[in-house]
Amino acid sequence: MPCINRRDLGLLVLRVGTGAVLAAHGSQKLLGWFGGAGLEGTAKGMEHMGFRPGKQSAVAAGLGEAGGGALLALGLATPAAGAAAAGAMAGAVAVHMPAGFFAQSGGYEYPGFLGFTAAAIGITGAGRYSVDHATGHLFDRPWTVALAFTGSALAAAAVLTRRSVLQAEAEAEAEADAEAARAGA
Repeated sequence: MPCINRRDLGLLVLRVGTGAVLAAHGSQKLLGWFGGAGLEGTAKGMEHMGFRPGKQSAVAAGLGEAGGGALLALGLATPAAGAAAAGAMAGAVAVHMPAGFFAQSGGYEYPGFLGFTAAAIGITGAGRYSVDHATGHLFDRPWTVALAFTGSALAAAAVLTRRSVLQAEAEAEAEADAEAARAGA
């Protein structure tokens, strides 16, 4: 009788729990499940948060969470799954950053934790009780870890930089409008 490996069992529990939470959040964004806004509502919310175009941003965030979460739970393509989920959570952290760290004040504690957990699983690997293990790690090679996390980091940096530029432009436009209103009064 084979011995149960505690490390692999722990990775299974961590993967399934983290993946399920991420998949549920992504399903809210994409499909409106679990009380979510669905794609149209999420797109409007993304625009309001400074992510433009809103619909593409909603799809990307939803797929990063739902797809990355489902793949993490299965232990399939674990480096790409962890990187995708971590990248999506980087966007959520940026949104919540102005409110500070703790979740009770609207801070980034929760998305930060999910992002770091997804990244850690992606780097560590899915363990023995996974689809990756069953397929001989076909989609979990050392080079995929580097490629997935580099790609995710570059994509997150590009999205967040664009968001910052758009927010600065919107603030400058609002200031100019306010100045024009004051001058006309």
